[in-house]
Amino acid sequence: MPTYATLVDFADQDIQNAQELASIWGDIRTEFEEHGADLHDSYAALGEHDFLVIFETADNEAAFKSALTLHRHGLEGKTMEIVDTNDFSNVVDEI
Repeated sequence: MPTYATLVDFADQDIQNAQELASIWGDIRTEFEEHGADLHDSYAALGEHDFLVIFETADNEAAFKSALTLHRHGLEGKTMEIVDTNDFSNVVDEI
């Protein structure tokens, strides 16, 4: 299954406390599962972006639906397919 990473920024989301943020992540995880996506990890980040979300899906359609789920919850993001560096080195060796 392809793996995706989304660099997330809070858009119009007005988070009042940590419990509210945890509630949003719970809703996002549930919706990802409904789209057939497996939310592997999410990290808070310092710097240009607020969070990093890593997930797997069966196909691009599920990845689009997952990215739209983040947006619907007020989280702007840049989603990209990623490849494990071990797998990438195998591809490079074949060239």
